[in-house]
Amino acid sequence: MVRVKRGNVARKRRNKVLQIAKGFGGAHSRLFRTANQQVMKSLRYAYVGRKQRKRVFRRLWITRINAATSSNGVKYNRFISSLKKSNIGLNRKMLSQLAILDPITFNHIVKTVSD
Repeated sequence: MVRVKRGNVARKRRNKVLQIAKGFGGAHSRLFRTANQQVMKSLRYAYVGRKQRKRVFRRLWITRINAATSSNGVKYNRFISSLKKSNIGLNRKMLSQLAILDPITFNHIVKTVSD
């Protein structure tokens, strides 16, 4: 059987993991075993975080819209349902941007929908 020398391959694999672990604290960025564990964990967190980001932003938009509509004396759920009934196709992200950047237009939308 032919001897296989894989020092080069193993070193490249280890260096790849250590490169990803750059910036981690203490031994988590220097020692391969702990760095490997930490990289696996961080990749799991990153995967979960990509899903959570969507939920977090939606909650933020809803909070902003709720604050803007309640200042006009309209509840959030009534506002959203009347938006759907009047076939206005603005999503929550755009509504929250309007509430922050252009409150006059947002107030006009609220008045139009609530009538």
